[in-house]
Amino acid sequence: MSRLRLAVLISGRGSNMEALLRAAEDPAFPAEPVLVLSNRPDAAGLKFADAAGIAAVAIDHKAFGKDREAFEFHVDATLRGAGVEIITLAGFMRVLTPWFVKRWEGRMINIHPSLLPKYKGLDTHQRAIDAGDAEAGCTVHWVSAGVDEGEIIAQARVPILPNDTADTLAARTLPAEHRLYPEALAAACHKIRETSGHA
Repeated sequence: MSRLRLAVLISGRGSNMEALLRAAEDPAFPAEPVLVLSNRPDAAGLKFADAAGIAAVAIDHKAFGKDREAFEFHVDATLRGAGVEIITLAGFMRVLTPWFVKRWEGRMINIHPSLLPKYKGLDTHQRAIDAGDAEAGCTVHWVSAGVDEGEIIAQARVPILPNDTADTLAARTLPAEHRLYPEALAAACHKIRETSGHA
């Protein structure tokens, strides 16, 4: 069975990207990384991808000013040129336009550091602490036009401890993200195969 061709979109260090690339070293994993793409040329994750033998590309969003679709047109062309079949967003700090989301609907997933539908957007750990929640966690979901509103694929839960700060909670949630994302990506690949008849 052929593996789905995977692109990982990042903006920074790409620790979730590293977890995905490590999982994909197993030939039985259903996705094969073929491209890591960043909107920031200085993203540390690009060096990791290059060292791992994965094509690493930077498309600087600043070069396009406020024209988000022009930036995304170049991203889309790069993805299609690489024959990408599924996209993972791994700390990609750009809100995608409806045009791009529609182009990749059902083939793009994201990881978010909260138990969605709680705490969409930013500052998720602090908001969970401020609300007095007993637990936080992370969610992998299909990307839809609404920010952090797509169908949930999988979640992992992490207890909030009495003395937690946003930083300590984030640090304790990160290993859960690294375990969850490859599992959820595998599930997403299987769903794509089922719906597309991909051999």
